[in-house]
Order: sequence, then structure tokens, then C-alpha cells
Amino acid sequence: MKIVILAAILAVSSATVIKDDHTFFIGKDTLTNVDIKTKEILCMKLLNYILQPTVYDDIREVAREWVLEENFDKYLKVDVVKKFIEHYKMDFLPRGEVFVHSNERQMDQAIMVFRILYFAKDFDTFIRTACFLRERINGGMFVYAFTCAVFHREDCRGVVLPAPYEIYPYFFVDGHIINKAFMMKMTKAATDPVLFDYYGIKVTDKNLVVIDWRKGVRHVLSESDRMSYFTEDIDLNSYYYYLHMYYPYWMTDDVYGLNKERRGEVTMYSNQQLLARYRLERLAHDMCDIKMLNWNEPLKTGYWPKIRLHTGDEMPVRRSNVLLINKYNLREKLYVDDIEKIIREGIFKGRIERRDGTIINLKKTEDFEYLARMLLGGLGIVNDDAKVIHVVHLFRKILSYGNYNLEKYTYVPTALDMYTTCLRDPLFWMVMKRITENAVLFKKYLPKYTKEELSFDGVKVEHITTDKLVTFMDEYDLDMTNALYLDETEMHKKKSDMTYVARMRRLNNHPFKVTIDVVSEKAVDAVVRVFIGPKYDCMGRLLNFNDKRLDMVEIDSFLYKLETGKNTIVRNSLEMHNVIGDRPWTRRFMDYTKDTTGNFDRVVDSYWYKQRLGFSHRLLLPLGRRGGLPLQLFVIVTPVRTGLVLPTIDMTIMKERHACRFSVCFDTMPLGFPFDREIDVTNFYNSNIKFIDILVYRKDMGISNTVKDIDMSEMVLKRDDLTYLDSDMFVRWSYKDVMMMSTDKMMRL
Repeated sequence: MKIVILAAILAVSSATVIKDDHTFFIGKDTLTNVDIKTKEILCMKLLNYILQPTVYDDIREVAREWVLEENFDKYLKVDVVKKFIEHYKMDFLPRGEVFVHSNERQMDQAIMVFRILYFAKDFDTFIRTACFLRERINGGMFVYAFTCAVFHREDCRGVVLPAPYEIYPYFFVDGHIINKAFMMKMTKAATDPVLFDYYGIKVTDKNLVVIDWRKGVRHVLSESDRMSYFTEDIDLNSYYYYLHMYYPYWMTDDVYGLNKERRGEVTMYSNQQLLARYRLERLAHDMCDIKMLNWNEPLKTGYWPKIRLHTGDEMPVRRSNVLLINKYNLREKLYVDDIEKIIREGIFKGRIERRDGTIINLKKTEDFEYLARMLLGGLGIVNDDAKVIHVVHLFRKILSYGNYNLEKYTYVPTALDMYTTCLRDPLFWMVMKRITENAVLFKKYLPKYTKEELSFDGVKVEHITTDKLVTFMDEYDLDMTNALYLDETEMHKKKSDMTYVARMRRLNNHPFKVTIDVVSEKAVDAVVRVFIGPKYDCMGRLLNFNDKRLDMVEIDSFLYKLETGKNTIVRNSLEMHNVIGDRPWTRRFMDYTKDTTGNFDRVVDSYWYKQRLGFSHRLLLPLGRRGGLPLQLFVIVTPVRTGLVLPTIDMTIMKERHACRFSVCFDTMPLGFPFDREIDVTNFYNSNIKFIDILVYRKDMGISNTVKDIDMSEMVLKRDDLTYLDSDMFVRWSYKDVMMMSTDKMMRL
């Protein structure tokens, strides 16, 4: 009996991770063989309250005891560690400054941090190095490098990190909301009914402070601000940030394995799909397509980010009708002109010669991968990371609004400078349209798809049906507690006394199913692609497929084994390929004792295994209309094809890394097929292709069952033709006010 007890004591004392009071602690022994949930808890602790030194004693202790110089043998590349130490001792971005994604100096330092994390031999060394860095380097730089390392390390596959908007809410929440949260923290949520009602603040008995994002009329600078509910969507911006994390433009070395993936094509097609999705949203408001960026005329579209950084600086406002080129950015403009000329001439000639004499061919279908990497990063002029050309970053330098930086570290970013905020600015979409036009030009010189490539012998799509497609604006509570600083008492408790929430409105849709009836003469593997696109343009003119091929949004693509005879394929919108749901609150994992309200979904274990990069199911459909927004749904069923990519591409690596965007893990046809090239209508219409007309409806807030805690008994709908967020806002009117309205005003209401 004594032997058993002694063995149990020894087992406990040698445990790697100790669980006590619902928190995981880093022990003295190795952390190599911990399970995935433990890894996630450790990562969450490192990313919690990133603006302050860590509140966790174990992380602080490891950071104090870990000495890089004494652990060179625990890294795969010692020179990477030595280089970091040299630069860190000489010059590094101070803590407290804003880390900017487009700043070359800061990005070079972040890449050094990433490499020291990436080349740790095992998870134990990785997590201890992360603790060391967490307490020493800039918080924003640590989040960037740590997130990228988790995405690319083999021992971190399956680890899900907190949402970017929970780690650093400043890039996702309007400044006036965070200011109200600070006010509530300073007053300890002292009740002021008049002020609370005016600001839309509600304090529950469970220490939850809810601040309504909709309160007050938002100021706008252009018609594009009608789209802010889409361009400022937290999941859309997180998607774009994670796309960069999966395929960083600077990660060109073969050791990372990205060059064996269709990284360039995936990144380019993702940007083209975002543009197509943006155009559908504009069409829902009868707004025509955006124009390509033109340097030679004033930019009519201004933008007010309404973002205040943790330093107190405001993201700069770009006024309307501003001249893009001036004496301060003329040098960058000439550089961009040279790069664009080289790329476009290379497309015409079918080849580009690099400075080291190597030739990049741009003639075949598979050569598109090289072009995409040149445009969006991943392919250098020579063969090292320092010579990577990122054309979008060159554009960002020109479009920096003429900001001056008074010292080497202080850099106030514009919305375009950050991957987490660039989609908010209408100018970004104009830039991306100019970039993606190079891809369109390349495909223009490829032959049109033949009937053999488009058809599928013995397969016929007989029928397509969908559920009623209904969109609406619902509410979501964003946890922004990490934007606020803990006081001394809270630091000892390791948590905030109150949870601060921004209640926002966002686009959503009821889950729907797409049913496809396919008849096959034989049992065969098939690739099914499902698109939605416009039927009419913004002026009500009927579009043919060549007119709208770049506006087709791929909502689903999957591998399906057809049986002989009739096959009924049913796809649920919540289970479509690369579609994800809402991310649960990370704070619920970090604080198991906190009571929660009924406003939040119950967390289940399956969350731990969801993919990191996915498009929100809420954004599959554009905002509908009360009478229905006319669109078309297109389905094509084709055989599985291989061998149409570069010989260096390895489909197995993409599967192992869970990087199966679109159809890259089961088919080698170009992404966007069959709409990526001009269409020969004589070859296009085949039995394996079918499209139907669909209508997307809009459900008003007043009849939605998703609205919470709003008394609408004395409210009427107020409309505003310019600001979308006011078009569904209810305002309280007295009976006398309504009676005194003019007839014309009543008609508008």
C-alpha cells in the first residue's frame, strides 16, 4: 500500500502541467507530450492582457529563468538565436508602441522573433521561449510572431488561438466604445440612468457591462460607408488577417514548406473572391462596381476609421477628393510604376528575368502560381527573404496620407497598414482591384476552356433547389475586456472584476440547404462546385456569364462519390467547405468560475478542433431585400483532375497542414474554374452544368426573433438613405411628434 501511495506522489510531482483552480501551470519538467487542450490553454495565457506584463506567476517565473545563451542546443538553427540576441541588445521596438504590419523595420524584427519560435526543437522549448519573449518584447510584435509560429509549427497543428478581436480589440472596436468602457471601469460601473440610457450601457448583476455600439448617429464621409456593416465585420477582418498568417509574404525559404503549396494561387483567388463578395454586397444597395485605383485623378472617397489605438493616437482620417501623388511620395510612385511595368511586360512576353539571371516563365496554366507570388508575396527578385517584393505594401507606402514620423519607433498606422483593418477602408478594394487585374490579364492570354474540359460524360445535373434564403441583422457581444488595463487588485486575482462587452449589429442569414440531383451512368468520383452571382447589374440590365464571371462567389466545393443512377446531394450552409461558425468567448475557458448569461452559445468540445482559417457562414449571402434580391446559383460537376499544377506542389502537405482552401486538396483545376477565363458559350452549356434563379430576402429587425433586451413598443422605423446602420435603427417618438410630421416625411418613414 505504501508503495502505491509513493508512486502516486512521484507521478504528481513530475507532472508537466498542473491543473489547479481551473488554470494550467507550467511545471519544471518537459512539456513535449502534453495534449492539445493543454497547449491551447497555455497559448491563451500568453495572449491574455497583452498590453501588460503577464498576470500568471508560472509564465513570469519561466521568463525569468530561461536564458537563451544557455540553451542553444535546444534550437534547430543556432544562428537564428544569435542573430536575435544581437539585434535585441542593440535595438528593438519598445513595449507600448503600436506594431505596424507594413513597417519594414518592425516586420524584420518580428520575423526574427518568429524564427526563434519556429526553430525551437520541441513544444517545451517553444513555450518557454514564448514566455521569455512575452515579458521582454513589444506586445503587438509578440502576438504577430507567436500566432504565425503556432500556425506553422507541426506540434501546434489543431491548436486554436483566441480570436484576434479578443486579443487586441482596438483594431475592431470603435474608439468611442472603448472610451465608454474606460469610463465604466474608472467609475466602477456607478449607475447613472440618464447617461446609461444615452450611451446604451447596461450593467448586469453578473458583473457584465454591455455597451450598445448602435447608440448615436455615425458620421460618414462617403457613400461607401453604407457598406460599413460588411467591411468592418470582425469575422471578415479576422479572415483576412489569418489568410496572411497562413501565407506570409516574407516566408519564401523552402524550409517552411509553403513553396510546396498553391500559396500564390490561393492568396490571389481569396482576394478575387473577396472582391466578388464585396460587389454582391454593393449590388444589394443598388451601388455599381468599384473603380480601379487611378493615380492621376483625385481620390473622391474619404475614410474615417474611428479607431483609437492603445497609445491614445487616432488612426488618421483621409479626407475626400485628396491628391494621391505629391512631392513626398513621388519616389515610391516611380518604384511602383517600374514594378508594374516589369510584371505586365512579363505577362505579354511570357517570361520575366530576375536579377540573378533566372527566368520565371508566365506562359502555361501552372505558371499562374509564380505571377500570384510576385504580386502578393512569396517570390523574391533573387532568392532570399530580404528581396521579396510585395506590391500591395508598395501601394500602402504611397497611400500613407502624408503622415510624418517624428522618431524611428513611433509610427501611427493608417487602416491600410494593418491586415486586421485594411478591409475597412474603401481604398483597399480599389487597390486590390488594380492588383487582381494583372491576374485577369494573365488568364486572358490562356486558351478558353474546351468542351472536354467543361463537360463530364455520363453525368447530368437534373435539378437544384434551395430553402428560402433569408438575411437579417442580428446582435453579437464582443468581449473587449483585454482593451482595458488591470489594476493592482485585479492583477493579483489574475482577472478583471468586470467583463466589458461591445454589442454590435452584424449581417447574418438563416441556415439553408442546397439540394442537387445528379444522375450518373457509372460510379465515379466527382468535384462539385457551387457559386452564387448577380443576375442583373446595378442598372437592372441582364448579365451574361462573361459579364459576371468575376462576380461569381464560390460558396462551396467538395469531393463526392457518385453512384450509378440518381444521386441526391444535400449541402447545409453551416457545413459547407471552409465555412466556420462563431468563435466562442476565450474568457470562458480562462475563467471557469464566471457566471455567463443566456446571450452566449454553449461551448462544446468540438470547438477545439475547428479550423483556424474559414469564411464566416454569416457572410455567405449578401444582404437581401424585402421583395427579394435576384441572384443566380450555379452548379458544375466535373471529374477529378490532377497534374495541372507545378511539379513542386504537394497536395499531401496541404492536407496535413489543414490548408485545404477551396478545391486545392482534391483537384488541380485552376481555382475559380470555370469562371477564371473568358467563356466560349458554344462549349459552356453541358449536362453537368446548371444554374437557377434565386431570391435573397431581408428580414427586418422589427420582426426578427434574434433581438435581445430592446423595448420596441413605442418605436417607429427611421430611414436614412446614406448611412446604412441608421436604416434599421429604431428611435422613440411621442404621439405628438408623429402627428406633427408632414405627409412627405411620413411617406419616407
